[in-house]
Amino acid sequence: MLRVVDFFSDKMVGTKCWPLHTDGEIMELSKYNIFGKFHQSDRYFIVNLLSGQADILESRYGQMVERGEIPDAQRFIDKGYLVDPLREKLLFEEKYKEFTEKRNREEIQLFFVPWYECNLSCTYCHQDQNVHDSHLLDDTIIDAFYRYIDTAFEGRKKYITVYGGEPLLEGKVHAGKIEKILDRAWSRNLDVSIVTNGYTVHEYIPMLQGRKIREILVTLDGTEEIHDSRRPLPSGAGTFEKIVRGIDDALTNNLRVTLRVVVDRKNIGNLPELANFSVGKKWVENPLFRTIIGRNYELHHCSSYPQDRFSHIELFEYLYGFIEKYPQFLQFHQPAFAVSKFWSDNGKLPDALFNACPGCKSEWAFDYTGSIYSCAATAGKSEERLGTFYPEVSLENEKVSIWQERDIMKNKQCSGCNLSLVCGGGCATVAKNKTGTLYGCDCRPVKELISLGMSTYFKGEVAHE
Repeated sequence: MLRVVDFFSDKMVGTKCWPLHTDGEIMELSKYNIFGKFHQSDRYFIVNLLSGQADILESRYGQMVERGEIPDAQRFIDKGYLVDPLREKLLFEEKYKEFTEKRNREEIQLFFVPWYECNLSCTYCHQDQNVHDSHLLDDTIIDAFYRYIDTAFEGRKKYITVYGGEPLLEGKVHAGKIEKILDRAWSRNLDVSIVTNGYTVHEYIPMLQGRKIREILVTLDGTEEIHDSRRPLPSGAGTFEKIVRGIDDALTNNLRVTLRVVVDRKNIGNLPELANFSVGKKWVENPLFRTIIGRNYELHHCSSYPQDRFSHIELFEYLYGFIEKYPQFLQFHQPAFAVSKFWSDNGKLPDALFNACPGCKSEWAFDYTGSIYSCAATAGKSEERLGTFYPEVSLENEKVSIWQERDIMKNKQCSGCNLSLVCGGGCATVAKNKTGTLYGCDCRPVKELISLGMSTYFKGEVAHE
């Protein structure tokens, strides 16, 4: 973990004079400073994604900054917290260009949906109102999909994510189609990830062994009673035991597993018990195992009662509370808390995020009907279709351009927000659902998340004194 060194000189002089003139330049506090307090603590933090700097301040110095006083102007200038506005604008433009060029080179995730059928009857399915024909995936569609990505993404690093519905359905016919998808990826030296409910993972292990499987993402919503009440078979029978067996078998066969827990008010209290279960299974000791905790949220339709859903910050407040009460919870899951965990793990901040949405940039989605979509969140929604790869190749370039151009520069609310380089405008699909336009905002409680994260990951750190 990063150890913070002293920041302020002993001979500091407080300054409260705006604008501040230094060497002929007019200096102002950076518009990208994020300043706040540790959760339930008298210590403070200051974070700036544009300059890439972050610091912990003891109470008396934090209080000075809170009053608009600068304890050590030169140090604030060196850190990029106190800036010449014109120079900051130029730095922003430079970082924006770097971000765009990097995104244009980064690996692309290509979702492929072989069908929207599912063998479970989850209480909160967001696809349950979608209507799809039930014809089986044709081999010509598989071949057309690979022909399309060979051409459209030629020269780009990429990997396939098989998605659904439930891709790993029972039976030889469905398994045969999945095998063909894997075979064609293998022949191109492409990794494959699989998003599954986990119910049939055990049966698919022989097929997955020896393939370039990047990860298997499995959902488990709690210990047995809780999970089975949320993710049963259509008959009402439980699925917990078979899913756990599949996770065990995957890890035993050196397949990487990401365990996803979808939480709302009905199962949040079971998380510590699930964490203890995972510790007891020794999953958390396996380097091939990791966890994701997500919430039921306002993505399209969700049959879970709205009053059961958490806001973004509510979920993380619960996670913080579990960590405080059960420190061993961190063995199971370490929340990102915005940039806090990254800073703790790497001793530096992540790069500034000018666009949090990967749709039509580093992510695309395709399905068995021959349709093309922007991302996994829009797959299967006819009104979100952007084109076809079969029976003919066509793309609605104007719609694609809107997805590709969306970033914090295109939204006045984002462009004037000091949190924008952490938030990146949020999810475009959620923003569109909320505001009616892709250029809308899906705001994130960045400051509050950092506050929780600082108290989690920097509790014992030496602050600037």
